[in-house]
Amino acid sequence: MFRKALLNIHFLSESHIFDKKFAIFCTDFLNGVVRNTSNLASKNPKMAPSPSDPSSFSRPDLVAVTHTHLQLSVNFEKKILEGHVILDAERKDETTDSLILDVRNLTLINVTNCQDDSKLEYSVGETISYGSKLSIKLPNIPESKDGNTRYKIKIQYQTSPKATALQWLDPKQTSGGKHPYVFSQCQAIHARSMLPCQDTPGLKTTYSAEIKAPMWATVLMSALHNGTEDVENFSKLSKFHQPVPTPSYLIAIAVGSLVSKRVGPRSSVWAEKELIEQSAYEFAETDTMLRTAEEICGPYVWGVYDLLVLPPSFAYGGMENPCLTFVTPALLAGDRSLASVIAHEISHSWTGNLVTNANFEHFWLNEGFTMFIEFKIDGRMFGEKVRQFSALMGLSELKDALKSMSPEFTKLVVNLDGVDPDDAFSRVPYMKGHTFLYYLEELLGGPKEFEPFLRSYFETFKYKSIVTSDWKDYLYKYFSNKTQLLDSVDWDTWLNKPGMPPVIPNYNTDLLNACTNLAEKWVSWDENTASTFVKSDITDLTPSQRIQFLTVLFEDDTVLPIKKLQKMQEAYDFDSVQNAEIKLMWIRLALKSRWEPKVAEALDFVSKVGRMKYVRPIYRDLYAWKEMRQRAIDNYMKTKDEMMFVTAEMVKKDLHLDGN
Repeated sequence: MFRKALLNIHFLSESHIFDKKFAIFCTDFLNGVVRNTSNLASKNPKMAPSPSDPSSFSRPDLVAVTHTHLQLSVNFEKKILEGHVILDAERKDETTDSLILDVRNLTLINVTNCQDDSKLEYSVGETISYGSKLSIKLPNIPESKDGNTRYKIKIQYQTSPKATALQWLDPKQTSGGKHPYVFSQCQAIHARSMLPCQDTPGLKTTYSAEIKAPMWATVLMSALHNGTEDVENFSKLSKFHQPVPTPSYLIAIAVGSLVSKRVGPRSSVWAEKELIEQSAYEFAETDTMLRTAEEICGPYVWGVYDLLVLPPSFAYGGMENPCLTFVTPALLAGDRSLASVIAHEISHSWTGNLVTNANFEHFWLNEGFTMFIEFKIDGRMFGEKVRQFSALMGLSELKDALKSMSPEFTKLVVNLDGVDPDDAFSRVPYMKGHTFLYYLEELLGGPKEFEPFLRSYFETFKYKSIVTSDWKDYLYKYFSNKTQLLDSVDWDTWLNKPGMPPVIPNYNTDLLNACTNLAEKWVSWDENTASTFVKSDITDLTPSQRIQFLTVLFEDDTVLPIKKLQKMQEAYDFDSVQNAEIKLMWIRLALKSRWEPKVAEALDFVSKVGRMKYVRPIYRDLYAWKEMRQRAIDNYMKTKDEMMFVTAEMVKKDLHLDGN
């Protein structure tokens, strides 16, 4: 509550509603309250943990981790990681005597001071929804020559087989079918189930790792590879280092039977051998996208940009782990039509990875900026009309998402006090954020004015974590000659009010018109009209336009009779399409029309394709169809253990099974 009050005072003073001196007095007073509240919270773990991040107990403002070194073994039999982490830390507040970390379902075995191997006292607080607070009593050591006190603390531990950051796959869940597989997903706050850490994006550290795995396995991480050596028991040790400061949610690991193929001077694609050729073809434009992003954003600092095509259960289109983007195999459409997801993940190299939201209430600073850069890359590679059409498609996705969301989570800056960030995840920070930035770009003079600001913004805040007011203040500073224009922006509505964006830019609709015209033709058609439909209706459209054609029909108030959908299948053969986005909208359109034979196809689709963007809408559609509700629930119960943790939890809520 007090943290929110501090932010409100800042906004009011910037808007000249408060006198600056009075605002400073209020800020000093509330900062004192926050400090006192934090002291109480250290004694009572049920209280709000951190004044700067509602999703973390950690206090890097008191003692900050500066480097993380992992030394772990991968135990496929027990489905655990076991070993230790060494944390380099520096005291920031001389009055504190503890290092505070986040943990979730970790088995802690030993905590020692690396300097003399002495045991350190530690305590684990009460477990709440997002984990527990680990407090480690700091050893008494002298200050270094520069006056700072630095520590090196070793924590021996094991993960749980149910660690929310890790998905363990049996051989039957892989393409090869011979070996098991494990991969991580630490965003938003799951790193704490993989290692004891200060699990907040407000802190960035370098990291290194030594991972022991079976001889048959390839180990990959979100870092630069330092080589592999054979060790005892038919195992090998893979070494990594990440020299660029990185938040905990970007620590990533994947271990499986993997091969690679080069697709550019800085890029390779990794996958199981059964998928490697298809993956290399699909993502052959990666280097072009990377170079285009550099033209817009500035130099790429991460050295390597590799891709890993994961098994189908991966919950996202992609995850921007530095040096190693994770992607879903659902992108393998056979025609590169879904490869724009790679442009999105490349963009994160600046928007999120380089400049990061300080906590997940400001997640739009990651995702809104990333959509903005992604669409710019599309525009430069395929034309400005494609960029603007992508924006229109995104608005359709946003409208659909708002129908099933709490109004609180439809704001750009959300309140996550007592809320798991996964529960607030949606298209809102992506597309509402993109729309806001597009609006500002147009207001301030177009790309020729705004793109230099972007490069300056990335350079100014690189390696840092910020909140929305930091970005806004810099925007005003950079465009100091356009203050009157910026003052005309309805900042409160854009940032703090729910619903659709208050202003929809005047996007070019040329590519959209072909979609809407064909959709209108289908809505108005009946067997007595002269209209005919042929395959070229669709083949003359791009894959993105085909998706939007189906989306327009789905959004229309008219429910198409099943006989029209049967005619559409006869003309366009959507049943055999490989593009997962087209398949999704075709299935949803069929469910909207209550075409019962398509229910089995829908359940088969969500059982095989684990991406939440596909799984959740179909389960929600089936739940809304009362007669099919139990079939959806039965299918979920049968397949939930094969889903990623976050997917299973979100679908559980969609099916209103929270009590189970």
